[in-house]
Amino acid sequence: MTRINTLGVSVPIVQAPMAGVSTPELAAAVSNAGGLGSIGVGATNVAGARAMIEATRAQTKQPFNVNLFVHATAQVDDTRERQWLEALAPLFLQYGAEPPAALKPLYTSFADDDDMLAMLVELAPPVVSFHFGVPSFDRIAALKSVGCVLFASATCLREARQVAEAGIDMIVAQGWEAGGHRGVFDPANADDQLGTMALTRLLVTQTDLPVIAAGGIMDGSGIRAALALGAEAAQLGTAFIACPESSADAAYREALASENAHHTVMTRAISGRPARCLANRFTQWGADELAETPDYPIAYDAGKALNAAAKAAGESGFAAQWAGQGAPLHRSMPAASLLKQLWQEAA
Repeated sequence: MTRINTLGVSVPIVQAPMAGVSTPELAAAVSNAGGLGSIGVGATNVAGARAMIEATRAQTKQPFNVNLFVHATAQVDDTRERQWLEALAPLFLQYGAEPPAALKPLYTSFADDDDMLAMLVELAPPVVSFHFGVPSFDRIAALKSVGCVLFASATCLREARQVAEAGIDMIVAQGWEAGGHRGVFDPANADDQLGTMALTRLLVTQTDLPVIAAGGIMDGSGIRAALALGAEAAQLGTAFIACPESSADAAYREALASENAHHTVMTRAISGRPARCLANRFTQWGADELAETPDYPIAYDAGKALNAAAKAAGESGFAAQWAGQGAPLHRSMPAASLLKQLWQEAA
């Protein structure tokens, strides 16, 4: 726990920065209870990210983590995008809507966002973490110059070595079980699909950086297992979705408590990148669809439009209900109470 303790965190529990679910209230509650709370700002702009950081800071004096997406710049392909919209058109029609005339990238990668970097350097959050890759050396140096501790996710040893070479402080070992977007640096490459425990032990023994285990960990027994393998901490995301402080809507919470939680699916259909979510109508459709998805986050523009059309008609089965394989083990309680229970179980 040496590196985590330098942040003033005494409990080896990190709340995952689930974009679209994590809130300043959730992050602050976790940090105030002795864990490391997180907010995901990869799906917002600079103004939105600033507001989230300032709101978190207003609610806690403890360290917290700000997570960014470092995906490759999306490549526009008019033919592929037109074919994708044509494939989705019958679904839109079911709900009395038309697909968008064209698609656009919804989110700017941190690799391309100078304004986001300037804002982070100005506000200097205690921890900054990266998903889908690592930024350039100059961006890393700028964040380190204002005292930010840096994390980055890796799904294999090759990616972990890139994290280390970039000068990042800690590796988040994201196992195949994890909910949300798969953190692979290049989704075109073959994915070894390493489980959390195998990956954690591999990175602990084959790299020199502290490791945070992530994926499928839902209770104190999972935390204890990760620490026994040499991890400095365990990162939990799905475990916090049902907390009242998260922004998960009623349909998401209902789905998490349903049979669908026993059947999570890794799919590209929703966003264009592999991501694990609760089984629903979108994942079922995506399993049968043969059209090639547009790049992330261009495909997400279509996915969000379809979800909006379906929700307007009372259908929630096209939402991005991210969840890991441990979803049936979730518990509905305030974040501080959950953290206390997790620590008691782990100890």
